[in-house]
This record gives sequence, structure tokens and C-alpha cells, in this order.
Amino acid sequence: MTQYLLALDQGTSSSRALLVDRDARVVARSGATFACQFPHPGWVEADANAIWETQRAAIDGVLSAAGVDLRSIAAIGITNQRETLVAWDKTSGEAVAPAIVWQCRRSASFCNSLQERGKAPWLQARTGLVVDPYFSASKMRWLLDNHPRIAALAERSELAFGTIDAWLIHRLTSGQAHLTDASNASRTQLMDLDRGAWDSALLDLYGIPASTLPRIVDSAGVVAQTDVAFGARIPIAGIAGDQQAALFGQGCVRPGMAKNTYGTGCFMLLHTGERLHSRHGLLSTLAWQIGGVRSYALEGSVFMAGALVQWLRDGLGLIASSAESEAMANAVDDNGGVHVVPAFTGLGAPHWNSSARGLITGLTRGTGRAHIVRAALEAVAWQNADVLRAMVADGASIDALRIDGGMTGNRFLCQFQADALGIPIACAAEPESTALGAALLAGIGIGWWPTPEATAALWRGRDHYQPTWTAEQRAAASDAWLAAVRRAL
Repeated sequence: MTQYLLALDQGTSSSRALLVDRDARVVARSGATFACQFPHPGWVEADANAIWETQRAAIDGVLSAAGVDLRSIAAIGITNQRETLVAWDKTSGEAVAPAIVWQCRRSASFCNSLQERGKAPWLQARTGLVVDPYFSASKMRWLLDNHPRIAALAERSELAFGTIDAWLIHRLTSGQAHLTDASNASRTQLMDLDRGAWDSALLDLYGIPASTLPRIVDSAGVVAQTDVAFGARIPIAGIAGDQQAALFGQGCVRPGMAKNTYGTGCFMLLHTGERLHSRHGLLSTLAWQIGGVRSYALEGSVFMAGALVQWLRDGLGLIASSAESEAMANAVDDNGGVHVVPAFTGLGAPHWNSSARGLITGLTRGTGRAHIVRAALEAVAWQNADVLRAMVADGASIDALRIDGGMTGNRFLCQFQADALGIPIACAAEPESTALGAALLAGIGIGWWPTPEATAALWRGRDHYQPTWTAEQRAAASDAWLAAVRRAL
């Protein structure tokens, strides 16, 4: 019987499942969508049960698409939207509040209090992360402060907190395992980045009981088995946060290699090997931990990418489909002086301003919808250019970039990105590098491949883009973008 790796890719608005063979090729895929809720300005949450139900539907769908059953699955790899937090009752196993999504800003006041108390430099030195509502710890604090039932469960040591990987493992194992991998743990702001362990001083600062947290495990290796209620006993052998998984799936296993993923947001990661402290608004994060050895990365997070195009379609009605944005951007010669700064929930790296709000500048009577659509796509690229500029300022050298994600099918965006960055870009042949990375980690975990380098040799590219602008053109266009950003700030 042919064996496959089952990759679970749980994202912000959909749950995906892929089957991957021994040649690292995707042989089948399936997905199911769910909706986030926005109960107050700046708040984003989702039904934790819907997250699991859509993930289970995606699993059933991919098995059906391939015409196989669970006996064909050699191992499961999990990758997930990071920082999103679920709280559940250890006894009943049920979620006790909506999942607080990574984009949510509801804990901004607590984060502001940490800033005012002068805790930000210490926190960044300890965790590699800036003080921002983005990360999981302040979400935990908010739930403990605002949900009496959650506080009572914590008091009785009956509360479990977990990022989405831990929630999926909880459901896959019928509550027998409470685990997270080191890459996901590094995004909570509760893990000492140098030791790869929960830190008592951080727990005290946020007031998080240690009893609520999952055990930290390697990113590759058999860490649990699915329960018979799932349908079969299958090893869970790979876990990584979505952007770290994409870095791995893109074959960026050596220091100096970089990738950018275009999804709901954009996430540029540079493999640094050993930990590198950023002085320019980037995050130090754990890329993965294999055999107890930790690899690190620098990361810049852009909050609005695909979500911006979705807003053009659903919020403004400027386009009928996301695919239409490319043709509309090409319908005009330039942006007509228009810039869109998509600070809908603040700005991420390298600005880290949670109170910034979106704006459109440069409107005239000659502005048409094509100019706004083009400016929005350009804004995606310029936000990434801000991140690359910060990486270079931190001493990084990046000669080329590998990209993946749904937006890489937009050729206008890819070419504009190469021009804005001034470096060549290569698109991954497999656009779902995140799920592929989870599968490759699981394959290492069960011995299909011996080392990360062995999986990197399987990477395949497709479209390549070379920059066409002069340095002077790039500088002038960048200055115009940064002027618009200053107004948003």
C-alpha cells in the first residue's frame, strides 16, 4: 500500500489538508472555509469548534479525493495560524470562549501598560518579540480578566490554553495530549527564546498559571498518536507555526536564505542559524527545533495582504474576484499618485503601531477604481519592502527571495515586488509551501528523510522575476510610500 504524509494546514479563514508522497509532491488537497467574527472595532475572533470541524472536513475531503483511507497515512504534520488562542476545559474538553485570532487588538490596553512600565526592552531581550496584542500571552491575560468561568477553571488547574496546533492535537488525541512545538511556543511571549522553555518570570509578568500551558516538544519527531475515535492510530510527527513551516517547505534551511508568504497577511522570514537580535523593529523567532537543536529566524509581519484584496472585493465592491485585481492594476500606467496604507488593525513590522489606521491618499477627480486597486497591490509590496529594509539594517544580506501563497499567482504583484525590493524573486512550484513544510517535518519525524538538507533538495521553483527599476526610481517610489505611511502613523 502506498503511504502518504497528511499535512493539516489550519489558517485564519480556512482549514486545509494535503497528501504528500515520498517525492515531496502533493497528490491531493482539500479545504473548508469558516468565518471570523468582529464583535467590536479591532476585535477578531472565531468559533474554535468550527476550526476543528472544518479541519476534520478537510481531512475527509482529501482522503476522498485521493481514493484512500487512513491506513495509507504514515504520519500527520500540523501547521497553523500562530498566536491565535483557544481556551478549553481540561475535564470536558470543550472550548470555553471563542478563539481570539492573531489579528485581534482587544488586549492593547494591557500591552500599553507594559510599555508604560518600561517592560518592552526586557521582554524583547527575553522572547525576541515586541510588546503587541498580536502575541498570545496578552490574549490569555484578557480572557482571565474578562471571563469569570475561565478564571475559575484556572484557579482549579482545570483550564488549558493553547495555540491552534495544541487545539488540533487535543481534538486528534481526544484530549490525551496537551502539546505545542517550540516554534509555536516562541510566539506566545511566554517562552525564553534562548532556552526554548516556558519562563517563570514571563508567566509572573502576565499572570499566567503554568498549569494552563502545553508541554513544548520538537518540531519533528513522533510526539503523540491520534485516538481510535479519530479512526486510526496515526503518529503526529511534525508541528510548526505556519510561517516557520513555509520557511522549511521553501527549502530555506541554511542561514541567509529567506522566504515570504502571501496569505491573509505577509510574513518574511530570514534563516539566521543562531539567534540574531533586531534593532529595527523585527522579531527574533524560533524557526524550528529538531533533535533538541534550535534554528532561529528574523521575521517581519505584515498584517494586511490577501485580506486587503478581500476588502477591495467584499468591502468596497471595486472588484468581482481577487483574480480581477491583476487585470485592473495593469489597466492603468501607474497609481495616479494614490497610496493605500492598510493599517486596518494597526501596522506591524517594522512600525509596530497598534493605533495607526488605514488611509487612502492622493485622490483627485482623475482617480478611478483601477488606481485604488493598483495602489492596494502596491501597498502589499511596499510593506514587504519596509521589512527587507529593516533586515538589511540589522546586518542581513539577502540576494534573492523565495515566495509562496495564494497571491503569487498575481504576476503584477510579483513583478512590482521584485522592483520594490531590488532583488530577484522565485515562486515555489507548490504554492502551499506551508502545508508542504509540515509534511516534510513529519517525514523527518518518521525517518522518511534523514536531515533538513535532504528535504531542501526536493524544492521546486516556477516563475522567476528580475527587478527592472533603477535605484533612483526605487528610491523615489519608496519615499512617496513612506510619506503616506507617516500620515497613517
